[in-house]
Amino acid sequence: MDTLTRYAQAKIDGLRAQSLTRTLKPTHRIDSVWVERDGRRMISFSCNDYLGLSHHPAVKAAAVAAIGLCGAGAGASRLVTGDHPLYGRLEARLADLKGTEAACVFGSGYLANTGIIPTFAGPGDLVVVDELAHACIWAGARLSGAEVLAFRHNDVADLAAKLAQARGVAGRALVATDGVFSMDGDIAPLDAISQVAREHDAWLLVDDAHGLGVLGGGAGTARLFPGARIDLHMGTLSKAIGGYGGYVCATAPAIELIKMRARTLVYTTALPPASVAAALAALDVIADEPERVAAPLGKARRFSAALELPAAQSAIVPIVLGAAETALAAAAALEADGLLVVPIRPPTVAAGTARLRIAFTAGHTDEAVDRLAEAVRPWLPR
Repeated sequence: MDTLTRYAQAKIDGLRAQSLTRTLKPTHRIDSVWVERDGRRMISFSCNDYLGLSHHPAVKAAAVAAIGLCGAGAGASRLVTGDHPLYGRLEARLADLKGTEAACVFGSGYLANTGIIPTFAGPGDLVVVDELAHACIWAGARLSGAEVLAFRHNDVADLAAKLAQARGVAGRALVATDGVFSMDGDIAPLDAISQVAREHDAWLLVDDAHGLGVLGGGAGTARLFPGARIDLHMGTLSKAIGGYGGYVCATAPAIELIKMRARTLVYTTALPPASVAAALAALDVIADEPERVAAPLGKARRFSAALELPAAQSAIVPIVLGAAETALAAAAALEADGLLVVPIRPPTVAAGTARLRIAFTAGHTDEAVDRLAEAVRPWLPR
């Protein structure tokens, strides 16, 4: 056995001993609620398609029409020949939704954050990140070469202390946080974070992947904090929008600089035009159907009320079980009952906090939500 294979096998064996192996499981998503896996139909509570738009007729029709007109791919980087006029239309819509001057669309949310942060921070600068922020924020911060500090989750006093500690010697400073935290479902106090950032002359980046289309009437988490000043509104097109891609909204000069210097935009093929067209159609649905927008949070709150948990703040409700083995057992029991809730284990979450991460969509019936609550009840920590 060669050394590479030996190394890989040893790592796999170590993960298996801790119940931390991960396996790709072919899953056919029939719609935003029903899936088929291993020949069984199940109700999924593990999908970020919060509004069911990936299967919406208008969204699918827009994608099909764009393929017919533009082909299956963009063919090149946006700065070469891949910048189809559809991009400008989508960027204008996103900027209008977020109340900014301009926007830039990326190939994915991960590419967005790993490109945006190094555009505005580098060696000699400072990036301060919520400890539970998404992995792509941490990746972008580390790629920047700036000093990177973590502040305690949603702890504004700790953020202020970290900025006071390191801001004086840093050239530029950036604070980065999720709007809705993907594994906990809670919301960042953007008004207070914004105030602290301003006091220390730091820019604020908010990753609103799980807020757009669900909170603030569809505009996202920032709409809940009208007094907050957010310099970089980042998000994805792959959650409530139902497709694929990422974006950032900001001032016109900031976006112009991103389009010139963000390596994950400059040096990669553009998002397929079909994805852009689908996102435009999805934004139309969000604007026209406020009841669909309100539904995921309503379902999450029905579930949390049934189990006497704190009221859900978003479409995501975590059931923290502790040991990875317990989370695996709970997920297996639910799957046997026809309910798909994928367990989340380290390193996605901290050791000792393995959980069921439950995501609610507009398509879940009240009956399905109540059925899940009863199935989860025996697993609640005592």
